[in-house]
Amino acid sequence: MSLGATVARRPLPEGRPDNEALPDAGIHKITQETTMKKVLMCLAAIGGLALAASSVFAADKTLALVVKGLDNPYFDLMHQGCERANKELHKEGYTCYYTGPATAADESAEVQIIDDLLTKGVAAMAISPANAPAVAEVLRRRNVPIPVITADADLLPKDASLRKSYVGTDNYELGVKLGEQLKALMPKGGNICLVMGNPAAENINQRAQGTRDVLSGKKGIAKLAGENGWQEISACPLYVNDDAAKANQMMQDTLTANATGLDAFVLEGGWPLFAPQAYSQVVAPIMDKINSGKFVIVSADTLGPELQALKDHKVNVLVGQRPEEMGYQAAMVMRDLAEGKTVKPVIHTGLDTCTWKNADTCLKH
Repeated sequence: MSLGATVARRPLPEGRPDNEALPDAGIHKITQETTMKKVLMCLAAIGGLALAASSVFAADKTLALVVKGLDNPYFDLMHQGCERANKELHKEGYTCYYTGPATAADESAEVQIIDDLLTKGVAAMAISPANAPAVAEVLRRRNVPIPVITADADLLPKDASLRKSYVGTDNYELGVKLGEQLKALMPKGGNICLVMGNPAAENINQRAQGTRDVLSGKKGIAKLAGENGWQEISACPLYVNDDAAKANQMMQDTLTANATGLDAFVLEGGWPLFAPQAYSQVVAPIMDKINSGKFVIVSADTLGPELQALKDHKVNVLVGQRPEEMGYQAAMVMRDLAEGKTVKPVIHTGLDTCTWKNADTCLKH
């Protein structure tokens, strides 16, 4: 396989039908960062081929971890957790199998991968739903006989019975913490813009609700409209479909159109920071305002590029998840369920708050 090839998804164990077309990955070819993502996706695909060729593969021992998209470096850390679990699981004959669509924007590809895995047969499945209703629909339609859990992102509350457990962040609490940090930096309120993934991502919606609730002092606010001095500008929220290039372009356009009417961005996911060169260009005109406290950016996640942006004062606060731990815990919970054990319905993996003052130590647990 050429490393320059576009990979639509990791192949299923034992291959795929030759006549099954792969969806267009639609990857933006803008920076070297994007090229690196393509290389990582190809390496993931090569790993899938190796699993397919392995003589030890067995459906009743495969624990499938399906993420939103292989183009998001956040999920690379979940993959690392899956591989950490494999050091223990292989001794018991199990394998944590990491897969997902080439891009998180391709929601239908994730649903198809889930459908394919159910047809092929696995012992258990952990899913990070990009489109929660669509994932719930395929699980309900297939009347799934195996244990299914969610990891990182959950199903809608009305569909929670379709999964045995949720492993990941308390997303509402993450949004609350982002709001609290914003309040501390802007005690009088201001005009803000929420940056979100896609409208059907339940984890991101929960974060936005937490942010709005803590800023407004009320529960269930649909959009801030002056409560406690906080106003969401009319152009927002921005739905960036988990796409770093799109996120940066939309932020830049919003700053240009609101040169004097915007005081803060709340990034409910760290997508723009995953493309540091583009993000640096976006914030360059407002760096003086950020450093003086006249403009504030708070963001979810604490990956390498985000921490560097924090140290460079290009973002004020990061509230980080623990994706590597999620991947590990998801694999071990799947193992327990495959063996008929009882697990907790919700397993939260914790949060880390990083500021300019503690940037060097905030992730040392």
